[in-house]
Amino acid sequence: MHALGGTLSVLAGGAPAAAAPRSPHRVRVIDATLTCLARHGTTKTTVDDIARQAGLSRATVYRVFPGGRDEVLGAVVDTEMARLFSALGHRLGGAGHLTDALVGGIVEASTRLRDHAALHFLVEHEPEMVLGHLAFDESNRLLGTAARFTAPFLARWMAPDEAERVAEWAARIVLSYAVAPSTRTDLTDVGTATRLVETYLLPGIEALAVPTQATIDITPFGTAPGGPRRPHTRPRIDYPRGARP
Repeated sequence: MHALGGTLSVLAGGAPAAAAPRSPHRVRVIDATLTCLARHGTTKTTVDDIARQAGLSRATVYRVFPGGRDEVLGAVVDTEMARLFSALGHRLGGAGHLTDALVGGIVEASTRLRDHAALHFLVEHEPEMVLGHLAFDESNRLLGTAARFTAPFLARWMAPDEAERVAEWAARIVLSYAVAPSTRTDLTDVGTATRLVETYLLPGIEALAVPTQATIDITPFGTAPGGPRRPHTRPRIDYPRGARP
């Protein structure tokens, strides 16, 4: 239990996790643990449960994770964070313009959080395991980590320091709706996310920009399948370092 909390804190602080020992059974144990957590949470999940779900012996689980259940839980957090950032990197790396990047990142992160069965069980039945790391300083560290990861992808369209600020805005929006879902705003829906980005995020970004004669394509993400993207010209979002309104 303490190891899980400690791992969350380390990840929120942005420090790299310790190198994991290589084992053909490692991912198998982690995925089995996720299944157990989605059913019973952390307090009722034992090493025996994990071994049974993974189709391995208890001794094998301990060979892979000598620290037992706490070490397994820590590895689950490490792995799930790595999976999330890997998916985000793939989505953001393929974006052709700023709207694509913001909408794609918001939809990807929101969808993964919505569909994460283990996380949902913990939020509902063991909120202290999750919500304690989403408040005050812990929340700031978590948002900072997400922003630092995302910012380089956005820096194709703005200065790095401003890209980090925009990335933090987007992360705050995703986290807010994940913790307190809205019946009117579904950020897993491309159309909804596009409207939010175009109505609130882009105007805010452009208000802080220094306009130039150049233009960039920020055509809305959700165009009709097979249809052409409509021309969309706006002042280039070009933030010189240290520039502030």
